[in-house]
Amino acid sequence: EESGQTIIKGMGELHLEILVDRMRREFKVEADVGAPQVAYRETISKTHDVDYTHKKQSGGSGQFARVKLTFEPLEPGSGYVFENKVVGGSVPKEYIPGVTKGLQSSLESGVIAGFPVIDLKITLYDGAHHDVDSSSLAFEIAGRAAVREGLPQSGPKLLEPVMKVEVVTPEDYMGDIIGDLNSRRGQVGGMDQRGNARVISAMVPLANMFGYVNTLRSMSQGRAQFTMHYNHYEQVPNNVSDEIRAKLAG
Repeated sequence: EESGQTIIKGMGELHLEILVDRMRREFKVEADVGAPQVAYRETISKTHDVDYTHKKQSGGSGQFARVKLTFEPLEPGSGYVFENKVVGGSVPKEYIPGVTKGLQSSLESGVIAGFPVIDLKITLYDGAHHDVDSSSLAFEIAGRAAVREGLPQSGPKLLEPVMKVEVVTPEDYMGDIIGDLNSRRGQVGGMDQRGNARVISAMVPLANMFGYVNTLRSMSQGRAQFTMHYNHYEQVPNNVSDEIRAKLAG
């Protein structure tokens, strides 16, 4: 809403091109389309505890909320998990939704490059409240601020989508195609026979698949075809992560 733009999501460059083409042909929408952006994610790599107090006093009633949280990395594909381990009423039950709302809103934008944070667990194990000054809003603010404080101390890492790529090609072009996939940070996982053609299976970061349609067509004189599907998110190598951050910042 702020930028006046509409974001279209797809499985890759070709998928987006097809969607834009349909918009133009079927709905007569002339779109000014920018360069595709990779849907990166962020995560953490180590456990860290945060003890955060939100305190504000101004004239009448103030605001007070204290949360003690543990940030833990989870296995890839786990998403985000919240656990409430508070005992004894240090954080009353009616304020827990405020905490979770603050945590979730802050996790929508990570500290590396502003991408959503996934594959982590946050445990609320203690805290404190004030009979007069505490509220759901105060605990929401505390939860939000605790994430901003905790993420940088939890070994933040950048994740990228990795695609399962399958190329069907005449055998004559196999060497060039495999070499090209390797140059795209791809990992070739297998080669099979399908009739007179060879099938190459590989895992390749989506960021390195832009322009692949034309490259493959050129390498194989138009005789090779490929399919591509999302497979998983994977940690970006440090040297590549630095390049991505510099590119996004610039």
